[in-house]
Amino acid sequence: MEERTRAYLRGRFGDHYRRAELTPPPDASEREWGYIPWTDGPGTTMVRHRSLLDIGSIDDFLTRERPRHVYFSAGRYDDPSASSMGQKGWRSSDLVFDLDADHLPSVTPGEDTYAEMLAACKEALLRLLDFLEDDFGFEQLTVVFSGGRGYHVHVRDQAIQTLDRESRREVVDYVRGIGLEFDALVEEEAVGGTAGRSSPAHKRTLATEGGWSGRAHQYIMDTVDELLAIDESAATDRLTAYDGIGNGKAEAALRAMQENTDQLRAGNIDIHPAFVSVANALVEDVVERDNAPIDEPVTTDTNRLIRLPGSLHGGSGLAVQRLDRDELASFDPLVDAVPETFVGHEITVEITEDVQVELYGDSFTFSEGVHSVPEYLGVFLMTRGRAEKGQE
Repeated sequence: MEERTRAYLRGRFGDHYRRAELTPPPDASEREWGYIPWTDGPGTTMVRHRSLLDIGSIDDFLTRERPRHVYFSAGRYDDPSASSMGQKGWRSSDLVFDLDADHLPSVTPGEDTYAEMLAACKEALLRLLDFLEDDFGFEQLTVVFSGGRGYHVHVRDQAIQTLDRESRREVVDYVRGIGLEFDALVEEEAVGGTAGRSSPAHKRTLATEGGWSGRAHQYIMDTVDELLAIDESAATDRLTAYDGIGNGKAEAALRAMQENTDQLRAGNIDIHPAFVSVANALVEDVVERDNAPIDEPVTTDTNRLIRLPGSLHGGSGLAVQRLDRDELASFDPLVDAVPETFVGHEITVEITEDVQVELYGDSFTFSEGVHSVPEYLGVFLMTRGRAEKGQE
C-alpha cells in the first residue's frame, strides 16, 4: 500500500470516528486494549497491553489515532496494561465465538463470491445461536458482524465467566459435534421379559426435540421421507453408499421404514436391526450438516483480543457492527455495514487488477487502471489491496 493511500484511509477513518458513537464493552477499564496502526510496509504491527488509563476514552483515542484495526480482550484483569499475561492477574473472560467464511466447509474461496461466502457464514451463525440459546440456555449474547469475513458472538452470562480452557474446549466440542456417537444419543429402556424366566429386551429411542438427539431425529426423518418418495432401486443405491450397508440390509431397512413410519416419528428407531445400522450411519451426516464450524482457538483462549463493535475493519472499510437478534434475518453486510461516511462521494483510484464487486446494492466491474468510483467502493478496494488512491 502506497503512502498516499495510507494517508487517505487514515484520514477518512478519522472522519468516520468523529461522527460515530461507540458503546464500549462491559467492564471496559478491566480489559486489555490493542490496535493496529497504518504502518508502512507489507506487514502489520500490533500495539497491545494497553488499558483505558493508557489510551483515554475510546472516542478520543479513535479520533486521535485513527487506527486500522481496534481490539479489546475477552478477559478482565487486575492490571490489563501489564506487559505479560502472567502479570495481568486474570479475573474472568467472556465466551467468544468466531465464524470465518474462509474456514467453512461449504465455502470455496476463489470460486464463491464475497456475498456468497458471507451468506453461508450467516447460515452457520444461526446454527451456532441455536446451540447457544436452545442447548445451553445462554441469555446474555452479543452478535457482531466482524467487518470482514464473518461474525462474532460474545457470551457474557455469569456462569461462564470463570471457565478454564478445558471447560471451554468442551463447549467447542459440543457445538462442533466432535466425538459425537450414535450410542450416546440413544436412550435405552428395558421392556418385556419376566423376572427369573427371561431377560428383558431393550427399546432404543431418540429424543424428538432438543439437543443433538433432536437434530439427529429430524435428519433421520428427513432422510426417511426422501427415501420413501423415490424409486426403491434408487433408495437402495443411496443406502448402500454408506459403509457397512449392503443390498440386503438396505432392502430390509426400507421395508421397516415403510411399515413403521409412525413409530419412527415418535422416536422409536429400534424397528429393525437393519434400520438401526442405517440410523447409525446417518449420524455423521447430521454432524456435517448441523455443526457450527467455529474457529476453535478463539473460544478456548481466555485472553483473546476481539474486534471492537463500532470500529472499522482495516481490511474492508466496513463497520464492525453489533446486531440485535431480530435484525439477523434481514441483515446484508455488504449494504448495512457500509459506513455512511463513505456514501455520497466519488473518488479517483488506480485499480491494480480486474475486479467484480457487489457492494451497497450495486454490482461493479472494473478493469485495471484509473477510475472514478463511489468512495465506499474505493475504500473497500484500497483496504483489500486491490487499488491505490489516485490523483484527484
